[in-house]
Amino acid sequence: MNKEGPKISEAEWQVMKVLWDKAPLTSSQIVEILKPHTKWSATTIYTLISRLVNKKAVRIEEGSTPNLCYPIISKEECSQKEYKTFLKKVYNGSLNLMLLNIIEDHALSNEEIDELKHILDKNKDRR
Repeated sequence: MNKEGPKISEAEWQVMKVLWDKAPLTSSQIVEILKPHTKWSATTIYTLISRLVNKKAVRIEEGSTPNLCYPIISKEECSQKEYKTFLKKVYNGSLNLMLLNIIEDHALSNEEIDELKHILDKNKDRR
């Protein structure tokens, strides 16, 4: 696993969200939670769990009956990896271009503008 965490597919994200919210869970419990919302078969969900174990994103605690699944990586780690991948892929790594597109595309409220100014000022003070 690299320092930013493994690459998680969109389907694997669904499994991770369940674990981040409710861990520890058995594989069967994960299937019960996801199946009604995704319409995936139990086999598909077990495959996703297995992939996440292989990617070292999920740990299965053996020795307990039934075996329990735990997330190894945090939601924050995965979010950071996704953000960096998205930024590189869509905006050629330019945070300024991404922010410009977001701001031009959305009518920000005065509260949102003030919040952004506060975040920028706080970041400026840290330097």
